[in-house]
Amino acid sequence: MKKIFQLAVLLMLCVMGVVQAQIKPAQAGVSYGKTITVQNAINTEVLNKALLNDSVYNGKITGRVVEVCKKKGCFMKLEQANGAPIMVQFTDYAYFMPQDIVGKTVVVEGKAKVKETPVERLRHYAADAGKTKEEIAAIKEPKRDIGIMADGVLVVK
Repeated sequence: MKKIFQLAVLLMLCVMGVVQAQIKPAQAGVSYGKTITVQNAINTEVLNKALLNDSVYNGKITGRVVEVCKKKGCFMKLEQANGAPIMVQFTDYAYFMPQDIVGKTVVVEGKAKVKETPVERLRHYAADAGKTKEEIAAIKEPKRDIGIMADGVLVVK
């Protein structure tokens, strides 16, 4: 049993190494996942306005990458004018992002959704994080987050 476990771990490490080695560097024109174009892409400001009326947006969104998963590139975050990043994940973990994509402008195509965290839950998280009673009491508004499940990503610049 121990040898089977060791073999499984070794195989998993080899596969992860191959996956990382196969991720193309982020350069203008490089696509990940579904091949997409820049036509009809909206920016994050327009996305926010669209999501005021609907809870889901299907289409293309452009933005600047401010963070990428350090382990294997399994998510990235896009910058917004208000400072709150938009989490971008990839459909079925079918592809991953390179570490050098941070700072690049991209177009993602997929489904954007609004998730709202109620005040009670935010206060619970704050208490769990060791915040003071004053900091917890100051939480009076629900938190609205946008998440994108992307089918494809195109590096623009």
